[in-house]
Amino acid sequence: MSLESTAESAEEKKSFKPSLGLMDATMLVAGSMIGSGIFIVSADITRNTGSVGWLMFVWLITGFMTLTAALSYGELSAMFPKAGGQYVYLKEAYNSLIGFLYGWSFFTVIQTATIAAVAVAFAKFTAYLLPMFSEDLVAVDLGFIKISPAQLLSLVLIVLLTFINTRGVNGGKIIQTTFTLTKLLSLLGLIVFGLLFMKPEIWAANWDSATMWDLHKLNIDGSIESYTTIAAFGAIAASMVGSIFSSDSWNNVTFIAGEIKNPQRNIGLSLALGTIIVTVIYLMTNVMYTGVLSLQDIASSDKDRVAVTASNVIFGNAGTMIIAIMIMISTFGCNNGLIMSGARVYYSMAKDGMFFKKVGTLNKNSVPEFGLWIQCVIACLWSLSGKYGNLLDMISFVVVVFYMLTIVGIFILRKKMPDVPRPYKAFGYPFLPIIYIIMGVAFCVLLIIYKPEYTWPGLIIVLLGIPVYYFIGKKNIDDANNLGEAS
Repeated sequence: MSLESTAESAEEKKSFKPSLGLMDATMLVAGSMIGSGIFIVSADITRNTGSVGWLMFVWLITGFMTLTAALSYGELSAMFPKAGGQYVYLKEAYNSLIGFLYGWSFFTVIQTATIAAVAVAFAKFTAYLLPMFSEDLVAVDLGFIKISPAQLLSLVLIVLLTFINTRGVNGGKIIQTTFTLTKLLSLLGLIVFGLLFMKPEIWAANWDSATMWDLHKLNIDGSIESYTTIAAFGAIAASMVGSIFSSDSWNNVTFIAGEIKNPQRNIGLSLALGTIIVTVIYLMTNVMYTGVLSLQDIASSDKDRVAVTASNVIFGNAGTMIIAIMIMISTFGCNNGLIMSGARVYYSMAKDGMFFKKVGTLNKNSVPEFGLWIQCVIACLWSLSGKYGNLLDMISFVVVVFYMLTIVGIFILRKKMPDVPRPYKAFGYPFLPIIYIIMGVAFCVLLIIYKPEYTWPGLIIVLLGIPVYYFIGKKNIDDANNLGEAS
């Protein structure tokens, strides 16, 4: 059995092809982060905080948390440079149950619902150019469900990108790098034009030092509601749900570690570069918003599409089309990265006996084709359900919990595996990881107290994974783990 497992391990190493360089990995980080969120969520943040200071603070603190987590993950990626990423880190630091619960949540909602949400965002903005794809039309009426043209287009996008990624990692790499560079340049162009044509009177009013830190609820109709001191913290936590979702998926590069050249160096470096690039872009985009739009205009943007409102001010009637094209490019590239990397988690789970055995195989193009198609089916079902948006709000709490557990795992693994080589060590250890954990705990506690609807559904999804774990068979999982250790 030991010889057999050794042969399987050799075959796996031979099959995976390290095809992604530092540039490709960095574009995967940045491209997976930037979807449609930056074009939309600032409206909700502004309604919850009511001031430019707190709007920027929410984005700044989210960027700090994201960068701190990414720098911390660099140590783990250097220790375990193989497919599966965060799932592997949690399993090694804790046990197979914790690893499975992450993989379960990842497959059922975190990754698949995100793919659905991004695909539908692509379709919604395509409707600006081609009204036939409007979400307000009905393409198929099955009685119990009505399917819009936007949803059908989202299915086509998910299936197309899945098919491309089954043909090998190179096709996905070309799409990822090309579309990420395009959307970064487009966002930079929007920022530059916005700052060039900013309105001094609006800028002065928004950034008035006497009012820029006034925290209050700003309603769409312009009315203001004051917060109690404690409730204000709840409002900030609720605001961060959107910014955290917009900054999420930076860890996707760790899932595809088996196909990255020199992973011990390039994964950690790509995490740092990608998150820094996106954080700066996000902050500058919001600075641009506040230079051309009043806070009331931001808060009351139609369907929260702040970027469309700002672009119409900058470019006139052509603004809507410009943003529509930008978001189509952004979401297309974002979904490619999510689809490409997600299947590697299920592959690693299958290798550990935690998923269908066939998911743990590679096709002739050295990619987990079966895992890609299973992911495609679940994502398509979420697209048809129309419930992905609410679930993503609910799962933000769980995402941060798993990030915290992973960062705590750094401390555990330094004691548990002190002799394992660490080509890269967590930047600012132990201070920055501890700060992240404290901030994460504060975020989660505030959501539990003030926005429980954002917490309990996600926890239920995670806890449902426990009986599934034991149904699969803990013995099979332990046998798979022992087999891996023996090899």
